Amino acid sequence: MTRMRAAALLLSLASLSLGAMPAKADNQLNYDLGRVTDACRSPAILGFITSDFGYRARNYLKMDIAIAEIHDMRQSRLELRDETRPIQREYCSATAIMTDGQRRGLWYLIERGFGFAGIGSNIEFCLSGLDPWYVYGAQCASLR
Repeated sequence: MTRMRAAALLLSLASLSLGAMPAKADNQLNYDLGRVTDACRSPAILGFITSDFGYRARNYLKMDIAIAEIHDMRQSRLELRDETRPIQREYCSATAIMTDGQRRGLWYLIERGFGFAGIGSNIEFCLSGLDPWYVYGAQCASLR
């Protein structure tokens, strides 16, 4: 009996995810986190980047460095969600002032509709000169 209930639950979840149509461009500005023009300046997103970089610097780069401030945040590109793109992508750039006083280019990507059944978001970021394994390409090229 429990297998039948589990199968019914999975079937209903699958039908819900198939029935969810991508949002059209005219209502895209109100999708997920609010207006897309505010996302690059969002304190929550900038706080995540600052915190996550601190962790990465200590544990992976083995450096005593952190982001002290982030300035000049701007959107460089926007890919709205539509029939061909199930994930909305907002590309942003900024200037990060590090605790050692150096200014570095910061590029970050905010992806919406990323998780299970299109619920959730993802943030990727790269600081110029601090990607020794070229995860994002030379000089953070894939996030520009």
